[in-house]
Parts: sequence; C-alpha cells; structure tokens
Amino acid sequence: MPTLANTISGKVVDNKGKPVADATIKLNKSTVVVSDQSGVFTFDAVKLGQSEIHVSADSYSHVTQKVTVGEQGITDLNVTLSPSVMEVIDVYATPLHGSTIESALPINVLAGDELALKQAATLGETLKHEVGIHSTYFGPNSSSPIIRGLDGPRVLITQNGLDVGDVSRVGPDHVVSTETATATQVEVLRGPATLFYGSGAIGGVVNVVDTRVPTSTDTQFDYRYAYNSVSDGNEGSFNFNTGTGNFAFHADGYIRDTDDYEIPTEEGVLEGSSSKADGFTIGSSYLLDNGFVGFSYGKMNNTYGIPGHGHGDDDHDDHSDDHDDDHDDGHDEHEEESVFADMKQTRFQVLSELTFDESFINRMAAKFAYTDYQHVEIEDGEVGTTFKNEAYEARVDLHHHEINGFKGAWTLHYKSSDFEAIGEEAFTAPSKTTSLALAWLEEKHLRDDVLLQLGARVESVDIKSTDLSDIPNFDFTPLSASVGFVWDYQQGYNLGLSMSLSQRAPSAGELYANGPHIGTSTYEVGAIYDVEMHGDHVDIELNGVKPKVETAKNIDLTWRKFEGDFGFVISGFYNQIDNYYYLENTGLYADGGHDHHEEGAIQDEEHGEGLPIYAYRQADVTLKGFESEFIYKVNDALKTSVFADYIHATFDDNVQGKYLPRIPPMRTGLVFDYQQDRFDSRLSITRYFDQDNVGEFETTTSGYTLVDLNVNYYLEGYGNDLVLFAKGENLLDEEARVHSSFLKEVAPLPGRNFVLGVRGSF
Repeated sequence: MPTLANTISGKVVDNKGKPVADATIKLNKSTVVVSDQSGVFTFDAVKLGQSEIHVSADSYSHVTQKVTVGEQGITDLNVTLSPSVMEVIDVYATPLHGSTIESALPINVLAGDELALKQAATLGETLKHEVGIHSTYFGPNSSSPIIRGLDGPRVLITQNGLDVGDVSRVGPDHVVSTETATATQVEVLRGPATLFYGSGAIGGVVNVVDTRVPTSTDTQFDYRYAYNSVSDGNEGSFNFNTGTGNFAFHADGYIRDTDDYEIPTEEGVLEGSSSKADGFTIGSSYLLDNGFVGFSYGKMNNTYGIPGHGHGDDDHDDHSDDHDDDHDDGHDEHEEESVFADMKQTRFQVLSELTFDESFINRMAAKFAYTDYQHVEIEDGEVGTTFKNEAYEARVDLHHHEINGFKGAWTLHYKSSDFEAIGEEAFTAPSKTTSLALAWLEEKHLRDDVLLQLGARVESVDIKSTDLSDIPNFDFTPLSASVGFVWDYQQGYNLGLSMSLSQRAPSAGELYANGPHIGTSTYEVGAIYDVEMHGDHVDIELNGVKPKVETAKNIDLTWRKFEGDFGFVISGFYNQIDNYYYLENTGLYADGGHDHHEEGAIQDEEHGEGLPIYAYRQADVTLKGFESEFIYKVNDALKTSVFADYIHATFDDNVQGKYLPRIPPMRTGLVFDYQQDRFDSRLSITRYFDQDNVGEFETTTSGYTLVDLNVNYYLEGYGNDLVLFAKGENLLDEEARVHSSFLKEVAPLPGRNFVLGVRGSF
C-alpha cells in the first residue's frame, strides 16, 4: 500500500533489532500514537518542515529525534531504544515536558505499580521512601513531604499543576488536601522550582497528576481495596474513564476508615490517631482535533485525630489510659479524643491544551482552579479554631516554535488566597495574598550531546490583613533565574548541572501569627512583632521593620547512568539561603487563652507554665548534602538497589545554636525485587541513623531500622491486571521516632502492620 504524502511511518526496535510493541511516540509533544506488535507506527497529515519525535517505552531509555518532512513524507524512520534498568517516566510538572533523565535538576516520579506499592493515607508517607524526601509525620493523618530539609511554605503541593489551595503549609498538623489513591502519578521536583510555580516553590514541588479532566474516550475502570491490621483500617478507591464521540467523562472516589493505631511502646496505642475520610471527583472534556478543553468538580471530607492532646494545659506525655485492644468505637464521632479536626474542601478545575501548527505560538496550555477549603479544630467537644481559605488560580503557558534552535514558553500566572482563622485559639490574623507573575523558559541543544536549559521569573506578591487595621500590608517582588546543562557525554550516561537564584516572599502566617497554635502546642508570633519580657509580663509589639524576601543560591550536580543492567543517580547540592524564616524558641511562655486585639498592636501574656512562645525570625542558613541510588539487574527475575541520602543544615551565624531544627537524619537502604510471570515481591531494609545535629532546645533522636515486605500475585481471567497483594510493614516492630516530627516524643511510627488487598482494572 503506497504511503500518503505528509505522513511519517517507521518502526521502534531495541538494540538487538527486535521490535518494541506498545511504545509511545509523540510528534511535537502533542500528537500521540502507539507502536503495534511489530513495532510499527504511523502519523498522518504531518505538516511540512522540521518536527520532533519523542519515543518512550517501559524498561527502555527515551529517545528524542528531529526529522524533516518533505512532500513525500517519511516512510522508513527507524528508532532504536536501549534497555534501561532505571525507570524513565515523562514529567508533567514543567511546561517543557521531558523525562526524569532529561532534566538538569533531579526529579522523582511515582507511577503505575510503584505508586500502588507505596500508596499511603497521606502524601508525606507515600513519598517518604523516595531518595531525598522525608515526612513531617504529624501522626498518620497529617504528614507532608520534606524535600532536602525544606518543607511548609517552601514546598508547593499542586494538583495537575495548580496549588491544592489548602492550609497545610500553615502548620504541620493540617492535612494536605490531595489524594494519591486516585492519582496516576506523583512528581517531585527536588530543588528550587520557582521558575515554574513561584516563590512558594523555593524548596521544590510535589505535583499530583490524575485524569479528573480526561483526554481520552477509552473506557477503563480501576479499583483498589485494602485492609491494614495496625489500625483496623479499611480503604477503597476507584477510577472510571469513558467517552463517546468527542466527549470524554471521568469519575473517581475513595473512602478510608481507621482506628487509633498500635505502637510498640507501653501505651500500646496512639490515642487521637484515627481518621475517617472520603471524596469524589467528576469531570468531562470536549476533544478537538488540536487538543481538548475540560473541567472537573470534586469534594473531600476528612475527620481526623490530632495526637498529643495539643494544648498547653494538657499532659503531653500521659498516654497511660486504658484502651480497648480491638479499637471498639475508637473514633466514633471522636468522643474519646480531646483534639480532632474536621476538614471539607470543594474544588473546581478547568484544563485546556491546544496546538497550532502554522502560528508562531504552537501550543497553549491554560489552567484554572477555584478551591473552597475549611477545617475546624475541636477540643473536648468545643470548636477551638476554624480555618477557611478561598483560592483562585489561573495559569497560561504559551509555547513558541523553535527559533535558532531554542524551544521555549512564556507563563502568565495569577493566584489569590483569602485566608481566615476564627476562634479563641486562632493564631494568625485573616489575610489576603495575591500574586501575579511572568516567567520565561527556554532550552536548546548547543550540540547533539549538550542541552542548555534556562529561564527567569518576576513576581509581584501583595499580602494584606483583612481584619486588623493597625497591621501593616506588604508587597514583595521576588525574582528568580536559573541556568542548567545536561551533557550526554557517553551513550547511556549524562551529567546535569543547575545553578539558580530563587526568591520567596514570606507567607501571611510567617508575618501575622500572634496566638496559640493548638496543633503544635506553641504560641506563635509573626516576624512583624518583637517579643520582650517586662517584669512578669510578655509584651508582643509591632516592630515597624519590613520583612525581607528569602534569597536562595543553589548549585546542583547530578550524574546518571541509565542504560544496561547497572544504573545509578548521584546528586550533590549546596543551597545557601539569605533571610531564611524560622521559628525561634524565645524561652518565654504565654497563657493558653488568647483574644485577637482589634488593633493588634500589643499582646500581653502572663509568664508561667503555659505555651512556649516561638517567634518567626530571619537568618542566613546553608543546606548541603547528597543523594544516591544504585540499581543492578542480577538476572531477568532479580533486581537489587542501594540508596542513601544526607542533609547538613546550619545557621551561618549560630543565631540559635549551630543546626537547624527537625532536619532528617542520614538514611541508607537496601531493596531486593524479585519478579516472575504471575508473582513479584520486594524486600526493603532502611536504616535511619541517630540525629545528633540538633537545634537549640531540641533533643537528639535515636536511629532505627525498618524492614518491609511486599508481595503481588497476578490473576488471569478476571479482567485486566487483577492483583492480590500483601504487605508487611515494620516487621521488626521497631520503636521508631521521626526526628523531623513535632510529635516525635508522643507519636512514634506504627508498629508491625500487615496489609491485605486487591486491585485491578477492566
């Protein structure tokens, strides 16, 4: 059969000349086809001139190839893929989509079976096994990711590239309002990502990707159910996608119900650790010849305990009360818990992507999200604090045709957050934060083996108090710029170098805090206040000093080997941050009670055995460290890997001791993967070392070893990919206390846990 003009046809083969089936071939990062069983693929109606083809397949390195299409098209394009022991996955968190081995900065991606294996109730616990990533671990319900020692307002959490819009960056006891049970992949940009997302991403970005706005009419139903023994917990989730004609439809949902979990200590159970969560999302898209436009609507509910009985007048170490071993009614309306939170969120999202072959702008990606978030913290049946956040976000990425070898995009980005904390124990004033930014990203192959990546961003951030007239308003103009190189110096090897200057505007909480924080059992004071002891009173007064933006100067070097039976990724980083915001322990105390003053100028509290006063201050700090992972494929059935990471974080001027508080300890691990046709298993052994590099007033933390075992059994004849799975977690029943947790003294990790479940699709 003759080949039509303006078509591209070819074949994908491996390095032995054998066809590679089910390879994904992208033309100009928009049109997608899949190779057949013979490795053959075809693109029809391709425009004349130069195009770019990106080819990817499981267990192979990706290949990007430029082609020139003439009047007769291309009929014999052969693409050779080399086997890779590393998992190579395309990343959606950056406007210039690439794979995990094509970036100057190191990137983690969890997808497919790996995501299913590591899925946990919180985002922090899902990601904590990844190299360079730890968890804040504020109990099993409120754990956020720590990236290279940075968390909170320095690590942005996004859903399909847009801020989740919750208040998890305000305090570690606040849950992250995104769900990995219905996600297709989770991406982590380690290191400054301010160019893509703004000043809230000075430490990195976690992007949760799902199909709530569908881009295909293919019908598929995915489901999962699991039971765990340590908290008598049940969880289930589903994803459904279908379509007809040009319309695609999506629905997903999840439910989770757990009791207080068992711990390997005298107490036996961690009170206040139960939870009950559920949520759903529906979405639809209209598919066009050159893209799509779609929307989604979702709701989340989460009622969860806050361990530690977090109030100044409570005995934080008293957990000796009798507790039913069977967890009977362990969280029925949380009657037996002194502190719990009730979170609700509604989120509306619009996504669109269009390609334009004949214009200077060849692709446009537009995103919009509206989020209505609320959670209340309840103590002894009384509402202590209500947190509300109404957020709007809009983003447009405009990609241009190649100019003198440069491919790039401009980004226009707007965000608005209207935050309010209400109640006797509200610790920060209501505020509104708006930002508007313009970013520019480019990349160019200086030669076939050297890729240049560069960009810049300018941002305007306005923060104003909406309640207290005497509280000043602030405006900041953070600037960011970066340059990076990826050098493929040898087949299957590359070096990545990234140098960046990133600035971050402070969050409203870091500026305006002035009250007791029930979750962390502290009295927090913002950077705009001075705290002084006068007689037997503590005076908290406005200091009249304008806070400064944080400025991070970061160098990152990454060495990769990604082809053959042996691979590795080794990264080293050096991050010097000027004007770093941190919570200083003043050594003073405040009463547990608190009323916001209308003028907000002076806050007096009796000195006594109340809540310790922590004040936001600024200092210069340095964080440096390394991350490494080595993978060896012993044979077709057995693969082993070794990993390690380390962070050294210090104040440059020893303003409050030498070391930053709550920095994760050094960690090493050994993993064995065994796979047969219908069976696979994984044994992982992870050693967390002692953490002796502690901040002032901070205690050291002993090391521990975690041993986990996972087993999957694949059944045939019951739809596609029906899997029975079992897990054994913390098999040694170690008493493991997380140094980065505010609750390490009262909330160790769960004891020995067994999980049974089923997942599949049809």
